[in-house]
Amino acid sequence: MTANPQTALSGLARALVQKKRLSEADAIACTIGDGATNAFLHEVTQRKLLSAHDIAVFVSETFGYPLLDATAVNRDHLPQNVIDANLVRKHQVIALSRRTNPNHLTLAVADPSNMRMFDEIRFQTGMQLELVIAEIDKLVKLIEQTAYSTKETLENLSSMEGELGAMDVALEGDAEEDTGATDIDDAPIVKFIQKVLVDAINDGASDVHFEPYEKYYRIRVRTDGILHEVAQPPLVLKEKIAARIKVISRLDISEKRLPQDGRTKLVLSKSKSIDFRVSTLPTLHGEKIVMRILDSSSATLGVDALGYEPDQKQMLLEAIARPYGMILVTGPTGSGKTVSLYTCLNILNKDGVNIATAEDPAEINLAGINQVNVNEKAGLTFASALRAFLRQDPDVIMVGEIRDLETAEIAIKAAQTGHLVLSTLHTNDAPSTLERLKNMGVAPFNIASSVIIITAQRLARRLCTCKKPVNIPIESLLQAGFRSEDLDGNWQPYGPAGCERCKGSGYKGRVGIYQVMPVGEELARIIMTGGNSMDIAAQAEADGVSDLRRSGLLKVRQGVTSLEEVLAVTNE
Repeated sequence: MTANPQTALSGLARALVQKKRLSEADAIACTIGDGATNAFLHEVTQRKLLSAHDIAVFVSETFGYPLLDATAVNRDHLPQNVIDANLVRKHQVIALSRRTNPNHLTLAVADPSNMRMFDEIRFQTGMQLELVIAEIDKLVKLIEQTAYSTKETLENLSSMEGELGAMDVALEGDAEEDTGATDIDDAPIVKFIQKVLVDAINDGASDVHFEPYEKYYRIRVRTDGILHEVAQPPLVLKEKIAARIKVISRLDISEKRLPQDGRTKLVLSKSKSIDFRVSTLPTLHGEKIVMRILDSSSATLGVDALGYEPDQKQMLLEAIARPYGMILVTGPTGSGKTVSLYTCLNILNKDGVNIATAEDPAEINLAGINQVNVNEKAGLTFASALRAFLRQDPDVIMVGEIRDLETAEIAIKAAQTGHLVLSTLHTNDAPSTLERLKNMGVAPFNIASSVIIITAQRLARRLCTCKKPVNIPIESLLQAGFRSEDLDGNWQPYGPAGCERCKGSGYKGRVGIYQVMPVGEELARIIMTGGNSMDIAAQAEADGVSDLRRSGLLKVRQGVTSLEEVLAVTNE
């Protein structure tokens, strides 16, 4: 005997089916994932079965609660710290007003049939609840705008200090401040910056942006390649926040007219710390500061975690096992080149191997590797560092970036004289890298005799476990680059859905998309005879090298990422 499917539906879903606003099949299809609060509503609106406004009107009429336009709410008048922040995010509710006599709390909700939500909030607050209904999209936006506000954070320092104290958090430089910084060394600013950085690390962010504007100040973090606003501190705090970050990064707090670069470290425990690369930039309305998160553990993930296909991985491992030659990694800023290079260095880092790196600056610290920060003002350039390396009998050399002919010629000379050289270039793909070296002035013979492999890469957002099957027209798949033989019906494309784990984005983490091109005899001949990047690309395709788009489409077939994401990061 099979159970009635309606018994698995939530109260709101059941009401929509009973009132014939949704079919039973659609309601069941939208009841997916882990049953997170409002997941059903998000699914209904994403599938465009009903609009958020239509659902809110239906809920208001059916359950008998007043309807509220969440965009009209004044955030400054909302009660602070009444409901635990975890419950606010978990159940997507917000406190609108509080009365102490009688002890009532008015909540804005999207689904009043969620009894678990009521029980948990009643238990936490000890208050009687009164409800108003808000459209789910407007409610989520209002929560995002208020949940991370600096005002709330600064007024709730006692709980924050307990949280940070338990982690033994400290910013390097705290104990080394000069007496001139005492006016900005106030506990709220210190704890707030620590809280922002700890939250960013926990969310897997790559950098944190502190941005002043004419009428507001915001803080954004980049997670999975996308910037998200996490706080809007009061505008009057912009100078204090900037000064505090400059103190801990050992920058000149009196210099506000010129860009500055520095570093700091967040000590999470005795065995765990995170480095930050800090950059300041004078803007019209104050100093914008970007703190790049440098987690050394990313270099020890292993080549398997980076997303190489088996044949690409094998070609790369064979290249780094060679005693000499040049390995080049290319791609735009933020495409993961540094992690790829350090993953290779980590494989090569053995007791009998002498490794030296020249970087601007060194982003990841690895024991056993001699790392040098270039300093052009002091005369320590990539080229001069390379010359010094060659006098110290290195086996492996890593150059952060080949920027000019002098650096390129020294690196190629090293690759031709018994050293394995790893470096990066900023080009669009692997074939254009060889032409870029030629345009720099490097002789074609030197290119052909030294470069052994080139890897071009991009980072695409990885679909969360809540991913859902999507139907894409065959014409769109062919236009994207799939071949007719690829569309054999044995695979299913997926798209983003959204859940609490991915905070509704549908994506969690990133995966590399690669073009791995060994320089064989035919490619060397084309380079020697003056061939351009189109000739090189044609030969690479004939050799079976997948370009970035083809590699990305393979990730779509595997269900790792979506077609939209691949098209965005491999836009040709």
